Amino acid sequence: MKSHEKTQKKTLNAAEVSALWLQYMGDSMAVCMYKYFLKIVEKQDIRSIVAYSLRLAESHLIKITDIFTKANFKLPKGFTEADVNLNAPRLFSDSFILFYSRMMTMHGISAYTLAITNAEREDVQNYFFECTVTSKELFQKIVKLAKTQPEFSSVPTIPSPHEVEFVESTGFISSLIGDKRPLNMSEISNLHFNSKKTGFVRSLSLAFSQVAEKEDVRNFMLKNGKLAGKDAESFDEILQKDNLPIPKRWDVEITDSTISPFSDKLMMFHAALLVNAALSYYGAAIGSSLRTDIILNYKRVFNHAMQAGAFCYKLLVKYGWMEKQIEAIDRKRLAEK
Repeated sequence: MKSHEKTQKKTLNAAEVSALWLQYMGDSMAVCMYKYFLKIVEKQDIRSIVAYSLRLAESHLIKITDIFTKANFKLPKGFTEADVNLNAPRLFSDSFILFYSRMMTMHGISAYTLAITNAEREDVQNYFFECTVTSKELFQKIVKLAKTQPEFSSVPTIPSPHEVEFVESTGFISSLIGDKRPLNMSEISNLHFNSKKTGFVRSLSLAFSQVAEKEDVRNFMLKNGKLAGKDAESFDEILQKDNLPIPKRWDVEITDSTISPFSDKLMMFHAALLVNAALSYYGAAIGSSLRTDIILNYKRVFNHAMQAGAFCYKLLVKYGWMEKQIEAIDRKRLAEK
C-alpha cells in the first residue's frame, strides 16, 4: 500500500470526528443510565431490553476507541463509574424505563443515519450502518413490547381518502383568524411525536430535580420541566381541537426518591442532549406545517428550547463539566507568536 493511501485510511474528516466524538459522549452516558436501570428493573421482558441496550452502548465505546486510537485522536473523557450510583433507590418505574429506551433509541437512529451521509471513510460508514441495523432491531423489540403495555400511546389514525385531491388555493395555508382546516397527516404526526417527546423531557426533568445536589442545577430542572410541560400541552391542545388522542404523560412513573443515581454533570449533559434533539425536531416540524397557528406555536417552543440550551451551556461551563470539542487550527494565534 502506498504511503498516501495509508495516510488517507488513518485520516478522519471533521464530520466523522464530530459524529464519533458525540456518540462516545452519549454512549458513555447511556452506559451509566442502563447500568442503573439494570439494578432496579423488575420485569424480565423489560430487563432484556435494558441489557441489550447496555451491550450495544458498551460495544460502541470499544469500536470508537479503536477508530480514534488508530487515527491518533484523543478520546473524550465522557462519563465513568464516578457519574452513577448503582446503590441509589428506584427513581423510575419499569414502564418509564421502557419508554426512556424507546425515546433514546429513536434519537440514536436519527444520529446514525446523519453520520452515514457525512462519512467518507468506508470503515466509518460501515460502523454507522452497523449501529443503524442493531438499533433498528432494538427499536423494533422495544415497540413490540411497548404495544403490549397499557401505557402505550399510538399515533392517531386518519381515514383513507376516496380519491386523490390537489390543493386548489393558497387558502390551504390557514390564517390566524377564522375557521381552520383540519390537521393534515404530517401535522398530526409531528404534533403527536413532539408532544410525546416534550412530555418525556418534562418527566425526566422532574426526576432530576428531585435528586440534583446543586441548587442551580435543581432550579434549572424544575424550570425546564415546567416549561416542557407547557410546551407539550400546547401540542395537545391543537390535537384535541380536532378530537384526536394525545400521548400519555409519565410523571406518575417517577418515585419520591431524593437520592441521586447520577452526577449533576451527567444530568445536565442529558438535558443539553435532549435540548439539541428538540431543536432539530421542532425545526423539521415547522418546515412541514402549513397552518399559521401551528407554525407560530413551534416558534414559541423553539425559543423555549433555545433558552434552555443557553442555560445548560452556562451551568456546564460554570462547573467545568463541558468538554471542549476538537477545533480547527487557530492560524491567527499561531501567526501572532
